[in-house]
Amino acid sequence: MDNNKLFSPFKIKNVLFKNRIGVAPMTRVSSPGDSIPRKDVLEFLVRRARNDVSLVYTEAIVTDYESAQGYPNQSRLLTQRQIDAWRPVVKAIQDAGSVAVMQMFHCGRMAWPEINPAGRVIAPSPVTAKQDNPLTGQPYTKPDEMSRFDIHHVINGFVETAKGAVEAGFDGIEIHGAHGYLISQFLSPYSNRRSDDYGGSDENRFRLAREILRAVKAVVPDDRLLIFRISNWGVADAPVSLFDSKEQWLQMIKYLDAEALDAISVSTMNFQDRAFETDLNMAQLTRKVTEKPIIICGGIYDRITADNALQDADMVLSGKSLLLNPGWVADIRENKPLKPRTGAEADVAYTEEALP
Repeated sequence: MDNNKLFSPFKIKNVLFKNRIGVAPMTRVSSPGDSIPRKDVLEFLVRRARNDVSLVYTEAIVTDYESAQGYPNQSRLLTQRQIDAWRPVVKAIQDAGSVAVMQMFHCGRMAWPEINPAGRVIAPSPVTAKQDNPLTGQPYTKPDEMSRFDIHHVINGFVETAKGAVEAGFDGIEIHGAHGYLISQFLSPYSNRRSDDYGGSDENRFRLAREILRAVKAVVPDDRLLIFRISNWGVADAPVSLFDSKEQWLQMIKYLDAEALDAISVSTMNFQDRAFETDLNMAQLTRKVTEKPIIICGGIYDRITADNALQDADMVLSGKSLLLNPGWVADIRENKPLKPRTGAEADVAYTEEALP
């Protein structure tokens, strides 16, 4: 095992990372108004950069003012005021020697109509999650099946949000295609029951992702990174595999590999878990069909897990540990004994309490 890899520099295209450690993007509900995060939430990102996190993601940012929002008080990057709020944060991250990446998503069926300006929920198919919405305690709303107009409108939201990120100076943009949100809903036969060009086959289920990727790529300068996030689990009905087999997963990775992407971010519950009843973890399985850089997250909480995760990936992300411990990078550099942090501990991210 290469014990120096974690703190070695790494380059993706023209972007240099000072080490292989990133703070994972997290869904937040921290905007008190105008879809701009609270001051302490923005400062949290800057502190992590100054404490040697190399890759700093934003919270997941919703992509339009109609149907993208899934939770209350989410952020957008579509207006000049929003761009102006993010620009000094991005610069401070970069001045600390770190890389700033904006993650964007559409929540699709993981929403409820009362919080979307259009008062509706949309998805590839009118299929609801089986579990209740944990924030309302009620069943999820049955979504409207998206029309072609809806699809084109959604694509435009990703494009306009990408333009906002470019204007704010971000080094990269990540398209969130994981966790059972809208793009993931299209990719998965669990939620996509369409019989048109956007469903029925692996290629058709990938069509929306491809159209978003290409439309976004057209407005992102070549000196910025374009990343895609994918997972086999969702925030609702989490025990369910979103793909039916390893072959389906590998096919989706092949499709991603053929696009003008700079890296693939693989989100897992735990990076060590075996994938699709094979002897491989998700990073190992993904590596079988792509040479693009792989970013991995899930169950990384100390030096041992970070080093182990890097055996099969190029960069590692931590969410709960970096959320709760500003000095986490220094702690793992010194190989301090650390414990996994729990979801209950991380709930501070969804309160008005200031982040450490």
